[in-house]
Amino acid sequence: MSASGMRVGFIGLGSQGGPMARRIVDAGHPTTLWARRPATLEPFAGTAAAVAASPAELAAASDLVCVCVVDDAGVEQVVAGEGGVLAGLADGGVIAVHSTVHPDTCRRLAAEADKAGVSLIDAPVSGGGPAASEGRLLVMAGGEQETVERCRPVFASYGDPIVHTGPLGSGQVAKLLNNLLFTANLATASTALTLGRALDVDPGSLAEVISHGSGASFALDRVAPTGGSLDRLAAYAGALLRKDVGLIAGVAEAAGAEPGAVLDAADATLALMDHRR
Repeated sequence: MSASGMRVGFIGLGSQGGPMARRIVDAGHPTTLWARRPATLEPFAGTAAAVAASPAELAAASDLVCVCVVDDAGVEQVVAGEGGVLAGLADGGVIAVHSTVHPDTCRRLAAEADKAGVSLIDAPVSGGGPAASEGRLLVMAGGEQETVERCRPVFASYGDPIVHTGPLGSGQVAKLLNNLLFTANLATASTALTLGRALDVDPGSLAEVISHGSGASFALDRVAPTGGSLDRLAAYAGALLRKDVGLIAGVAEAAGAEPGAVLDAADATLALMDHRR
Protein backbone atom coordinates (compact mmCIF):
# COMPACT_ATOMS: atom_id res chain seq x y z
CA MET A 1 0.00 0.00 0.00
CA SER A 2 1.27 3.48 -0.81
CA ALA A 3 2.00 6.04 1.89
CA SER A 4 -1.23 7.92 1.18
CA GLY A 5 -3.34 4.78 0.65
CA MET A 6 -4.73 6.46 -2.48
CA ARG A 7 -5.25 4.77 -5.82
CA VAL A 8 -4.30 7.26 -8.52
CA GLY A 9 -5.54 7.65 -12.08
CA PHE A 10 -3.54 9.83 -14.48
CA ILE A 11 -4.75 11.30 -17.78
CA GLY A 12 -2.51 13.38 -20.06
CA LEU A 13 0.88 11.73 -20.54
CA GLY A 14 2.57 14.49 -22.54
CA SER A 15 5.98 16.11 -22.05
CA GLN A 16 5.05 17.21 -18.52
CA GLY A 17 2.35 14.70 -17.58
CA GLY A 18 4.41 11.66 -18.61
CA PRO A 19 7.21 12.32 -16.10
CA MET A 20 4.64 13.24 -13.40
CA ALA A 21 2.85 9.91 -13.87
CA ARG A 22 6.17 8.06 -13.86
CA ARG A 23 7.04 9.61 -10.46
CA ILE A 24 3.66 8.52 -9.05
CA VAL A 25 4.21 4.94 -10.27
CA ASP A 26 7.79 4.86 -8.97
CA ALA A 27 6.64 6.15 -5.56
CA GLY A 28 4.53 3.01 -5.22
CA HIS A 29 1.04 4.48 -5.54
CA PRO A 30 -1.33 2.01 -7.29
CA THR A 31 -1.70 3.81 -10.64
CA THR A 32 -4.06 3.52 -13.61
CA LEU A 33 -3.41 5.33 -16.90
CA TRP A 34 -5.56 6.30 -19.86
CA ALA A 35 -4.36 8.05 -23.01
CA ARG A 36 -5.96 9.24 -26.21
CA ARG A 37 -2.68 8.46 -28.00
CA PRO A 38 -1.51 4.88 -27.31
CA ALA A 39 2.12 5.85 -28.04
CA THR A 40 2.25 7.87 -24.80
CA LEU A 41 1.59 4.64 -22.85
CA GLU A 42 4.63 2.86 -24.29
CA PRO A 43 7.14 4.19 -21.70
CA PHE A 44 4.99 2.55 -18.98
CA ALA A 45 5.21 -0.97 -20.40
CA GLY A 46 6.84 -3.16 -17.79
CA THR A 47 5.89 -0.86 -14.89
CA ALA A 48 3.26 -1.56 -12.23
CA ALA A 49 0.80 0.86 -13.87
CA ALA A 50 -2.51 -0.50 -15.18
CA VAL A 51 -4.10 0.82 -18.37
CA ALA A 52 -7.83 1.61 -18.62
CA ALA A 53 -10.00 1.56 -21.75
CA SER A 54 -11.73 4.87 -20.92
CA PRO A 55 -11.56 7.78 -18.44
CA ALA A 56 -14.64 6.32 -16.70
CA GLU A 57 -12.95 2.93 -16.30
CA LEU A 58 -9.81 4.65 -14.99
CA ALA A 59 -11.88 6.63 -12.50
CA ALA A 60 -13.65 3.51 -11.24
CA ALA A 61 -10.25 2.13 -10.20
CA SER A 62 -9.07 5.40 -8.58
CA ASP A 63 -9.53 7.54 -5.46
CA LEU A 64 -7.71 10.51 -7.04
CA VAL A 65 -7.72 11.32 -10.75
CA CYS A 66 -5.02 13.72 -12.00
CA VAL A 67 -5.81 15.49 -15.28
CA CYS A 68 -2.92 16.99 -17.26
CA VAL A 69 -4.38 17.52 -20.75
CA VAL A 70 -3.68 20.58 -22.87
CA ASP A 71 -6.67 22.95 -22.71
CA ASP A 72 -10.10 23.80 -21.29
CA ALA A 73 -11.97 21.77 -23.93
CA GLY A 74 -9.79 18.73 -23.20
CA VAL A 75 -10.35 19.00 -19.45
CA GLU A 76 -14.14 19.35 -19.94
CA GLN A 77 -14.16 16.32 -22.25
CA VAL A 78 -12.22 13.89 -20.03
CA VAL A 79 -13.97 15.01 -16.83
CA ALA A 80 -17.60 15.59 -17.83
CA GLY A 81 -17.87 14.13 -21.35
CA GLU A 82 -19.46 10.80 -22.25
CA GLY A 83 -17.48 8.01 -20.62
CA GLY A 84 -15.61 10.67 -18.65
CA VAL A 85 -14.12 10.64 -15.16
CA LEU A 86 -17.38 11.68 -13.47
CA ALA A 87 -19.13 8.65 -14.99
CA GLY A 88 -16.82 6.32 -13.07
CA LEU A 89 -15.47 8.04 -9.96
CA ALA A 90 -17.04 6.84 -6.72
CA ASP A 91 -18.53 9.08 -4.05
CA GLY A 92 -15.68 10.69 -2.06
CA GLY A 93 -13.26 10.67 -5.00
CA VAL A 94 -11.06 13.62 -5.93
CA ILE A 95 -10.17 15.18 -9.31
CA ALA A 96 -7.03 17.33 -9.53
CA VAL A 97 -6.82 19.55 -12.61
CA HIS A 98 -3.10 20.04 -13.34
CA SER A 99 -3.79 21.73 -16.69
CA THR A 100 -3.56 25.53 -16.90
CA VAL A 101 -7.14 26.55 -17.67
CA HIS A 102 -9.62 29.33 -16.86
CA PRO A 103 -10.57 29.31 -13.16
CA ASP A 104 -14.25 29.38 -14.22
CA THR A 105 -13.74 26.05 -16.02
CA CYS A 106 -12.61 24.56 -12.70
CA ARG A 107 -15.54 26.10 -10.82
CA ARG A 108 -18.06 24.84 -13.37
CA LEU A 109 -16.63 21.31 -13.31
CA ALA A 110 -16.46 21.38 -9.48
CA ALA A 111 -20.20 22.09 -9.39
CA GLU A 112 -20.79 19.08 -11.69
CA ALA A 113 -18.47 16.93 -9.57
CA ASP A 114 -20.24 17.97 -6.38
CA LYS A 115 -23.49 16.45 -7.66
CA ALA A 116 -21.65 13.11 -7.90
CA GLY A 117 -20.18 13.44 -4.40
CA VAL A 118 -16.75 14.15 -5.90
CA SER A 119 -14.32 16.94 -4.91
CA LEU A 120 -12.38 18.88 -7.55
CA ILE A 121 -9.29 20.99 -6.93
CA ASP A 122 -7.23 23.01 -9.37
CA ALA A 123 -3.52 22.25 -9.13
CA PRO A 124 -1.66 23.76 -12.09
CA VAL A 125 2.06 23.07 -12.23
CA SER A 126 5.12 24.94 -13.41
CA GLY A 127 8.62 23.76 -14.30
CA GLY A 128 8.19 21.39 -17.25
CA GLY A 129 9.23 17.79 -17.79
CA PRO A 130 12.75 18.03 -16.31
CA ALA A 131 11.43 19.46 -13.01
CA ALA A 132 8.76 16.74 -12.88
CA SER A 133 11.40 14.02 -13.42
CA GLU A 134 13.42 15.45 -10.52
CA GLY A 135 10.40 15.80 -8.20
CA ARG A 136 10.61 19.59 -7.99
CA LEU A 137 7.60 20.85 -9.95
CA LEU A 138 5.91 23.89 -8.44
CA VAL A 139 2.32 22.87 -7.61
CA MET A 140 -0.26 25.61 -6.94
CA ALA A 141 -3.38 24.07 -5.42
CA GLY A 142 -6.75 25.78 -5.02
CA GLY A 143 -9.66 24.18 -3.18
CA GLU A 144 -10.68 22.83 0.21
CA GLN A 145 -7.65 22.61 2.52
CA GLU A 146 -8.61 19.11 3.66
CA THR A 147 -8.84 17.85 0.05
CA VAL A 148 -5.48 19.39 -0.86
CA GLU A 149 -3.89 17.75 2.19
CA ARG A 150 -5.32 14.35 1.22
CA CYS A 151 -3.65 14.69 -2.19
CA ARG A 152 -0.36 16.08 -0.87
CA PRO A 153 1.45 12.70 -0.53
CA VAL A 154 0.72 12.00 -4.21
CA PHE A 155 1.67 15.52 -5.34
CA ALA A 156 4.90 15.21 -3.32
CA SER A 157 6.08 12.42 -5.65
CA TYR A 158 6.67 15.06 -8.37
CA GLY A 159 6.18 18.43 -6.67
CA ASP A 160 8.15 20.65 -4.30
CA PRO A 161 6.95 23.11 -3.20
CA ILE A 162 3.23 22.35 -3.05
CA VAL A 163 1.48 25.61 -2.18
CA HIS A 164 -2.17 25.78 -1.10
CA THR A 165 -3.20 29.11 -2.63
CA GLY A 166 -6.76 29.39 -1.28
CA PRO A 167 -10.24 28.56 -2.62
CA LEU A 168 -11.00 26.69 -5.84
CA GLY A 169 -9.65 28.54 -8.88
CA SER A 170 -6.93 30.34 -6.94
CA GLY A 171 -4.23 27.94 -8.17
CA GLN A 172 -5.03 28.91 -11.75
CA VAL A 173 -5.07 32.62 -10.82
CA ALA A 174 -1.70 32.28 -9.04
CA LYS A 175 -0.16 30.62 -12.10
CA LEU A 176 -1.59 33.29 -14.43
CA LEU A 177 -0.29 36.07 -12.15
CA ASN A 178 3.16 34.49 -12.18
CA ASN A 179 3.10 34.39 -15.99
CA LEU A 180 1.80 37.98 -16.09
CA LEU A 181 4.70 39.18 -13.93
CA PHE A 182 7.23 37.21 -16.00
CA THR A 183 5.81 38.82 -19.16
CA ALA A 184 5.98 42.27 -17.55
CA ASN A 185 9.58 41.70 -16.45
CA LEU A 186 10.60 40.88 -20.02
CA ALA A 187 9.81 44.43 -21.19
CA THR A 188 11.67 46.09 -18.35
CA ALA A 189 14.71 43.80 -18.73
CA SER A 190 14.80 44.14 -22.51
CA THR A 191 14.50 47.93 -22.52
CA ALA A 192 17.06 48.30 -19.70
CA LEU A 193 19.65 46.45 -21.82
CA THR A 194 18.68 48.46 -24.93
CA LEU A 195 19.01 51.71 -22.98
CA GLY A 196 22.39 50.56 -21.66
CA ARG A 197 23.62 50.02 -25.21
CA ALA A 198 22.48 53.54 -26.18
CA LEU A 199 24.46 54.87 -23.21
CA ASP A 200 27.62 52.96 -24.17
CA VAL A 201 27.34 50.12 -21.65
CA ASP A 202 27.99 46.70 -23.19
CA PRO A 203 24.76 44.64 -22.89
CA GLY A 204 26.68 41.51 -21.82
CA SER A 205 28.50 43.39 -19.07
CA LEU A 206 25.32 45.17 -17.99
CA ALA A 207 23.43 41.86 -17.80
CA GLU A 208 26.21 40.41 -15.65
CA VAL A 209 26.10 43.43 -13.33
CA ILE A 210 22.31 43.40 -12.95
CA SER A 211 22.15 39.63 -12.45
CA HIS A 212 24.28 40.15 -9.32
CA GLY A 213 22.35 43.25 -8.25
CA SER A 214 18.91 44.18 -6.97
CA GLY A 215 17.53 44.42 -10.52
CA ALA A 216 18.05 40.69 -11.15
CA SER A 217 15.14 38.62 -12.50
CA PHE A 218 14.37 35.35 -14.20
CA ALA A 219 13.27 37.41 -17.22
CA LEU A 220 16.64 39.19 -17.40
CA ASP A 221 18.37 35.79 -17.58
CA ARG A 222 16.14 34.88 -20.54
CA VAL A 223 16.93 38.03 -22.57
CA ALA A 224 20.61 38.55 -21.60
CA PRO A 225 21.97 36.04 -24.17
CA THR A 226 20.27 38.01 -26.98
CA GLY A 227 21.43 41.42 -25.74
CA GLY A 228 17.86 42.37 -24.92
CA SER A 229 16.10 41.17 -28.08
CA LEU A 230 12.79 39.39 -27.52
CA ASP A 231 12.73 37.78 -30.99
CA ARG A 232 13.72 34.29 -29.88
CA LEU A 233 11.29 34.28 -26.96
CA ALA A 234 8.50 35.69 -29.13
CA ALA A 235 8.97 32.84 -31.60
CA TYR A 236 8.41 30.01 -29.12
CA ALA A 237 6.54 31.55 -26.18
CA GLY A 238 4.86 34.68 -27.53
CA ALA A 239 1.48 33.10 -28.26
CA LEU A 240 1.37 31.40 -24.85
CA LEU A 241 2.27 34.59 -22.96
CA ARG A 242 -0.34 36.55 -24.95
CA LYS A 243 -2.98 33.92 -24.06
CA ASP A 244 -2.14 34.01 -20.34
CA VAL A 245 -2.02 37.82 -20.17
CA GLY A 246 -5.41 37.96 -21.92
CA LEU A 247 -6.84 35.38 -19.51
CA ILE A 248 -5.75 37.15 -16.33
CA ALA A 249 -6.82 40.55 -17.70
CA GLY A 250 -10.27 39.08 -18.29
CA VAL A 251 -10.40 37.49 -14.84
CA ALA A 252 -9.42 40.81 -13.23
CA GLU A 253 -11.99 42.75 -15.25
CA ALA A 254 -14.75 40.30 -14.32
CA ALA A 255 -13.81 40.74 -10.64
CA GLY A 256 -13.70 44.53 -10.93
CA ALA A 257 -10.03 44.48 -9.89
CA GLU A 258 -7.53 47.04 -11.22
CA PRO A 259 -4.39 45.25 -12.51
CA GLY A 260 -2.20 48.38 -12.51
CA ALA A 261 1.43 48.63 -13.62
CA VAL A 262 2.04 44.90 -14.03
CA LEU A 263 -0.50 44.68 -16.87
CA ASP A 264 0.82 47.89 -18.44
CA ALA A 265 4.33 46.39 -18.50
CA ALA A 266 3.07 43.04 -19.81
CA ASP A 267 1.22 44.86 -22.60
CA ALA A 268 4.48 46.67 -23.36
CA THR A 269 6.23 43.30 -23.71
CA LEU A 270 3.58 42.01 -26.10
CA ALA A 271 3.88 45.23 -28.15
CA LEU A 272 7.69 44.83 -28.29
CA MET A 273 7.26 41.24 -29.46
CA ASP A 274 4.88 42.36 -32.22
CA HIS A 275 7.15 45.21 -33.25
CA ARG A 276 10.25 43.01 -33.49
CA ARG A 277 8.72 40.27 -35.62
